[in-house]
Amino acid sequence: MSRIMKTTILLALLSCVAALQAKANTFVAWQVSDVPFGDTLNVRKYPSSSSQKQSGYPNGTVLQMTGKCTGGVDLFEISGQSEAKQRQAVRYRWCQIWHDPAKDGDFVTGWVYGKYIAPY
Repeated sequence: MSRIMKTTILLALLSCVAALQAKANTFVAWQVSDVPFGDTLNVRKYPSSSSQKQSGYPNGTVLQMTGKCTGGVDLFEISGQSEAKQRQAVRYRWCQIWHDPAKDGDFVTGWVYGKYIAPY
């Protein structure tokens, strides 16, 4: 293999790695929606209603989504669909968020139930 081919392949691989890193550091904004009056959306440590509660957010709160949901749903992949289709895709899934429950600058991941979030 020639040196030019090796360089071209290396540059292509580096480009792919950079694209994956950019996606890993990007967040999708969704908001809390349809939570009953006077209640909040619980954020759980793991994707389960019996998991430890980390925090709660009222309707209208904008969430930083990591893009990952249970069942293999990827918010980045469905972002071009209509809002109704996006909401249906996550309705019965748990989706991961990035948040600061203690409001001390220590961000952690948590999980919210998709029935109560909507694209922002």
